[in-house]
Amino acid sequence: MNGPHHLTRLTRARLSPADLLRVGAGGLRARPTRVFLSALGIAIGIAAMVAVVGISSSSRAALDAQIGRLGTNLLTVAPGNALFGGRATLPEESPAMIGRIDGVERVTSVGKLDRISVYRHDRIPKGESGGITVYAVDLDLLATLKARVAAGAWLNAATARYPAVVLGHTAAARLGVTRPGPDTQVLIGDAYHAVVGVLDPVELAPELDTAALVGGGTARRRLGFDGHPSTVYVRGRDDAVPRVRELLAATANPEHPSEVSVSRPSDALAAKQAADQAFTGLLLGLGAVALLVGGVGVANTMVISVLERRGEIGLRRALGATRGQIRGQFLVEAVVLSALGGLAGAALGCLVTAGYALSQGWRTAIPVSAVSAGVAATVVIGALAGLWPAVRAARLAPTQALSTA
Repeated sequence: MNGPHHLTRLTRARLSPADLLRVGAGGLRARPTRVFLSALGIAIGIAAMVAVVGISSSSRAALDAQIGRLGTNLLTVAPGNALFGGRATLPEESPAMIGRIDGVERVTSVGKLDRISVYRHDRIPKGESGGITVYAVDLDLLATLKARVAAGAWLNAATARYPAVVLGHTAAARLGVTRPGPDTQVLIGDAYHAVVGVLDPVELAPELDTAALVGGGTARRRLGFDGHPSTVYVRGRDDAVPRVRELLAATANPEHPSEVSVSRPSDALAAKQAADQAFTGLLLGLGAVALLVGGVGVANTMVISVLERRGEIGLRRALGATRGQIRGQFLVEAVVLSALGGLAGAALGCLVTAGYALSQGWRTAIPVSAVSAGVAATVVIGALAGLWPAVRAARLAPTQALSTA
């Protein structure tokens, strides 16, 4: 009588994803210095790319906030070139005529005084004026430009009638003026003027940063101002800006509209943003090259690892490990190595972005998509870099691997 047959089936061991990850990580822990140096190459590439994108995004966010605060509805009117050469002039009535255009909300003007210089005192040589320009200004200039006073006060109906001056930000620094007041005076022309205020930088009218601003009445009586504006600043309704822009030249100088130059200062800020974007593209390219070099480093590390670990590979194959399991082990090692570098690089890039934005007074704006894409790119690069070494390791026969170990 035949007894029951007990059949024993030998099955190959299977590695779960968790086991595969543990085995791959163990291989990396065995070579910490080489792993660190290889991951560093990946980290530098990702850090560069994240920092470039983050700094660019923070800069754009700050510029957008600046444009939003200052508005895009400011237009400037200035004399262009005369028909027969030389510099044209705007009529004295230009600001009043422009103010009658439908859609114009505010109009103000400044008049440049060409032959008047500014000195800290009368002992300064005449040739060392510091490049400071004197302008006769309307009292509503500050409100129209949305400019701010850094120290002291703006001109008013009282101070504008007397020898008083407000200095631009750069002009005050060149003259060594830190505290405006009745006792702080500068020499304009042949008379001392009390410095009543100092402006913050004027983003939409940077020419005023290096200027000394005096009231129009004082400029006429004491400095020979002829009343012709050199620049007219116009605020229009947002929906009327294109139409107002078309009418400004003919309105400012009806007899010679071709001699009038009209511009929108916010366009210069937008052009700066476009230039920054082009520069960002160049830096991203450099970051991509660094990332590629890091990927080559990972591939080199994995190839050397296969050569050094022939004995381990042969022993695992002899104990029943399949080609797929060997291939998976080395592929996981390459991916984990790259992912570690990617995560470290992303963190470093975020820190660099935050530090730079803080130093510039910007709000930190790092696109989450950029960080995610950077880390994902490292995983892909790790897989590609480790694919050939993993295939090479899987092709080793157990006898060949053990005999050459």
